[in-house]
Parts: sequence; structure tokens; C-alpha cells
Amino acid sequence: MIIDILEQCGELRIAGCTSLENGPQELLGYPVLGTDDRLPYLFSSGVSAAIVAIGDNRLRMDKLCALKEMGFEPVSAISPDAFVSPRAMLGRGLSIMPGAIINVAAELKDGVIVNTGATIDHDCSIGECAHIAPGASLAGCVTVGAGSLIGIGSRVIPRVTIGPWTTVGAGAVVVDDLESNVTAVGVPARVIKRGTERGR
Repeated sequence: MIIDILEQCGELRIAGCTSLENGPQELLGYPVLGTDDRLPYLFSSGVSAAIVAIGDNRLRMDKLCALKEMGFEPVSAISPDAFVSPRAMLGRGLSIMPGAIINVAAELKDGVIVNTGATIDHDCSIGECAHIAPGASLAGCVTVGAGSLIGIGSRVIPRVTIGPWTTVGAGAVVVDDLESNVTAVGVPARVIKRGTERGR
């Protein structure tokens, strides 16, 4: 999906991909340039920008930090079929998929994924490397902590705060604040697990 969006935007020349481990030699017609161990060499060879196309929030955060330390500029993949308010505040290394809506004064920190058809209303704050899954909807003034996953088709009412590294299950409706590092499911959402060990 990231390659597809970057192609549609047409602003960058895609040199290729790296992978976590040895695998296919190409992806959608682009060469796989080796494992992530090759990144320092690629940077020294003139590849100056990169995006982390990994769904796992913890792994994406770790890889994004590593890219920044190497000197890469994190680029974003923002679908031309998404709506992003010009008054939204966007970090780096974002993945914003087709049909996503990000409204006025919303803030997205580095590494956030806003997946297909997800909506983020006005004045929301989305922490680093959080993932708003397909079809999820956040009402106004919602805060989502770093590394949290807001599951597919879930809903969050206005002014709710969801702590870092928390998982909201698919189809849940969040009507109260959720603490850090928990899993919540259901309508209304209830905590079913604490200490998911996703955070540090």
C-alpha cells in the first residue's frame, strides 16, 4: 500500500525496499536491496529519505528511531484519496491511507498510521506510532497515546483520553478514558487485560 501511494503522489523516486530478513528479490517491481543491515550503506550511497512500512507499532517505532539516528529523513505516504485539513499538524513518517479523513487542528505525531476509511475529527492528538485501524472513528478532542492501536471499526466519543500502548478491540465503543497498556473491548468498551507489555 505504501508503494502504491508513493507512486500515485509521484514526488519521490523509489530506489527499492529493505526487509527484516532475507526474502523475495522484488516487491511490486522494485528491488529488495537487502535486509535492514544495508541501511547505513544505502544512506552513504545517497539514499536520503525512507519510510517504515511496518504495521507493528513497537517495531515501527524502533525502526523509525533507528532511521533518524542514521540521518535519514522520514517521509510520509499520504494518499491523494484522503482528506487532510490544511490546518492539521502532521509529523514525519506518516502513513495515511485512501478514504481517511483528518480534520482541522488534529495533530499526528511521527510514525502514525491512519488506515483505510478511518476518521480523526477536530482537535484530536495522536501519539507517535499509534495506529488508527480501517474504519475507526475518533470524535473531536480525543487523545491517543503513543503506540496505541484503535481497532477496526471502533468508535471513540469526544474528549476521551486513551493512554500509550493500549489496544481498543475491533468494533468497540470507547466512552470513558482508558489507562496505558491495557486492552479494552465491547460496547461500551471494558478493560479485559492489563499489562500487555507492549510499552517499555
